[in-house]
Amino acid sequence: MTDLANQRRLAAEVMDIGVNRVWMNPEASKDIAAALTREDIRKLMEEGKVGKRAIKGVSRGRARKVDETRAYGHRKGHGSRNGAKGARRPKKEQWMKKIRALRSLLSEFRDNKTIDVPTYRKLYLKAKGGEYRSRAHLKSHIELLKGKGV
Repeated sequence: MTDLANQRRLAAEVMDIGVNRVWMNPEASKDIAAALTREDIRKLMEEGKVGKRAIKGVSRGRARKVDETRAYGHRKGHGSRNGAKGARRPKKEQWMKKIRALRSLLSEFRDNKTIDVPTYRKLYLKAKGGEYRSRAHLKSHIELLKGKGV
């Protein structure tokens, strides 16, 4: 087998890739050995006797699988966690999620006349003060008020 190191180097320069990515057809080694100029290499590339190998990369398959299981709720135990409890789900975000849900429920009840405006204001301020844990808690409080006839 002839030494094609010079042709490999030329091909790498022409294609602007590394020498290890240069592919040479083993059956055309005589033609490749005869190529001495960049122009000869370009001709061989057109003929398909010299080409580029694909870039090797790190597979994302395993990472995708792990992400999928995490989305399902697995692999989230104590041993997989870094950072404080508040870093994973900040207090402010928890509050925002809760208060928006409560306020949307209150405005819905006010709009469909389940509660009147003064009651809405009282409940709104209580929600702002953090009296209700959830929408269900607020609903149960409203049911109690209705039972009392308020």
